[in-house]
Amino acid sequence: MSKYLVTGAAGFIGFHVARRLLERGDQVVGLDNVNDYYLVKLKRDRLARLQENDRFSFTEIDLVDHTALESTCASHEFNAVIHLAAQAGVRYSLENPSAYVNSNLVGFANILELSRKHQIAHLVFASSSSVYGANRRMPFSIRDNVDHPLSLYAATKKSNELMAHTYSHLFGLPTTGLRFFTVYGPWGRPDMAVFKFTKAILAGQPIDVYNHGQMRRDFTYIDDIVEGVLRVAETIPAPNPEWNAEQPDPSSSFAPYRVYNIGNNQPVELMHLIEVIEQAVGKPATKNMLPMQPGDVLETYADISDLERDVGFRPATPIEEGVERFVEWYREYFGV
Repeated sequence: MSKYLVTGAAGFIGFHVARRLLERGDQVVGLDNVNDYYLVKLKRDRLARLQENDRFSFTEIDLVDHTALESTCASHEFNAVIHLAAQAGVRYSLENPSAYVNSNLVGFANILELSRKHQIAHLVFASSSSVYGANRRMPFSIRDNVDHPLSLYAATKKSNELMAHTYSHLFGLPTTGLRFFTVYGPWGRPDMAVFKFTKAILAGQPIDVYNHGQMRRDFTYIDDIVEGVLRVAETIPAPNPEWNAEQPDPSSSFAPYRVYNIGNNQPVELMHLIEVIEQAVGKPATKNMLPMQPGDVLETYADISDLERDVGFRPATPIEEGVERFVEWYREYFGV
């Protein structure tokens, strides 16, 4: 039995990762500030499910509070830290930038310090496909330059990768960043497209379709994300002996550091996604066609060849199957 620290345990991905760890017999210490960015009840209900297991313990804490973080974790010896806490959302970063600086930068710095002091064997942290920003060469490769973010959220995630590498270099802390591509599924976030569209269609309300539907996303089902996270957590990075400082590879290093994409490797047209949701719900959508929003990108598409090579896994859940599972959960949870 191993013990894991999972930050963001009340969040979408954190909840599913913690639940899978518990199901396989591990101990989990969960942290979350349970903020009101979206439905607090949904977060509390996720936690309630986890707290049914006596191998799960939870502390409500803001990672910005370094003293409280250190006090909470002082008595534990963790096999690994899986850092999934963050202020999420691209569009919200235009409205409340300080939330991203505090949670995603200060909070992450505190997690790095905690991992260093406790000599954690492996720190796995959530990055994002948003780091690719203005890049247009598809599929997005972890070897591409990602120096042109289009939102503050994306900039903080790129910063996390840089901060982690620094700790890997200076202190030998093994770190791995995971660039998630548009995650969806049961217990998902209400601000994400699959959730918003399902809610609106079932309620007979119009849906907002940005850039007139001319967008593609590499929608990735939550179970695939969790499988990737856990396999990566058990694959501790080592220095890459072939790393060349004259032609530096951004995905690896002379230090124990790695970056991977986790995406479905099958981008879906936004209009097709809507059709799939309409079919699963059994009702047509009324579409409110709108222009492109600041911070958005036209397309995401993950190159996952390195993930498949190093951990032997590639996401493969079809959008039709994943959406059907989500709609079933939504109907049950909200009594629709």
